Amino acid sequence: MEVWRGLLVISGLILMMIDMQGRGSEARLVKNFYSSSCPNVEFIVKQAVSTKLSQNPPTIPGTLRLFFHDCFIEGCDASIMIASSNGDAEKDYSDNLSLAGDGFDTVVKAKQAVEAQCPGIVSCADILALAARDVVVLAGGPAFNVELGRRDGLISKASRVPGNLPEPFFNLKQLNTMFAKHNLSQTDVIALSGAHTLGFSHCSRFASRLYSFSNSSAVDPSLDPGYAKQLMSTCPRDVDTGIPVNLDPTPQTFDNAYYQNLVARKGLLTSDEVLFSDSASKPTVIDFANNPGNFNGAFIAAMRKLGRVGVKTGNEGEIRKDCAAFNHDHGDS
Repeated sequence: MEVWRGLLVISGLILMMIDMQGRGSEARLVKNFYSSSCPNVEFIVKQAVSTKLSQNPPTIPGTLRLFFHDCFIEGCDASIMIASSNGDAEKDYSDNLSLAGDGFDTVVKAKQAVEAQCPGIVSCADILALAARDVVVLAGGPAFNVELGRRDGLISKASRVPGNLPEPFFNLKQLNTMFAKHNLSQTDVIALSGAHTLGFSHCSRFASRLYSFSNSSAVDPSLDPGYAKQLMSTCPRDVDTGIPVNLDPTPQTFDNAYYQNLVARKGLLTSDEVLFSDSASKPTVIDFANNPGNFNGAFIAAMRKLGRVGVKTGNEGEIRKDCAAFNHDHGDS
């Protein structure tokens, strides 16, 4: 009997190890990671985010977009926060230059507030994940728990960004392929695209849909004609391409209006519009347009999965003192 018990214990341990390896970093993030080391961290971060938001509303889309861009390059490790004197860090790559300064400042302010009470304990990566959740809630979106325990990355290079961020001209297959690399499904693609219910884009990101779509049609025929005229008045042919244009009619409110726009053929970017025009994703868009609860549930699930992408835990990475700088020179900034 003792031999059998011993074998059962050993086999149980082996199965546990295999399971842990299979789930990778997902198994190492927990909701109450700082319960003893910094029990008030969530309150501190939310207070800092609320203060920043009261000063500047673009804090909401800026912080959420910062989280997405961070997770898609090196994983959710705050590598996007690093500032380089050589101008060659992740944030310096062309596609990241449009990231709002308010997003960066939100994380910096929250980190300073946390450091004042729990020095050297909470990573910038976790603070960014918490801040992304907080701006969703403050914009009227669903509340949800955030898994914690990430450590800050040691690499931040502009050269590692190309090909790793979704482009505004992507079709559904291209979106699915890129998201699948991070264990994100088509439903996750559609739900996370709903973050476009917040904030704005720029004329340069969709001008080709208005003036040079194809040989047979200068205007993208999938655009509602009235909406196309409205966009043309905002973004004339020779206008400054950096002019901001709202991604949906309620850019400071987290709601399902984004999907209702898609059904009405008023998606701003091609990568938005394809979610409705492609028959593979269309039913989900219609569901989210009609059922805000279904969208909220899918968004929460997708945010949790996104937050697990490429995380560093345990002895990996570091806990930065300053989110914009590595604790020591790793030669990778």
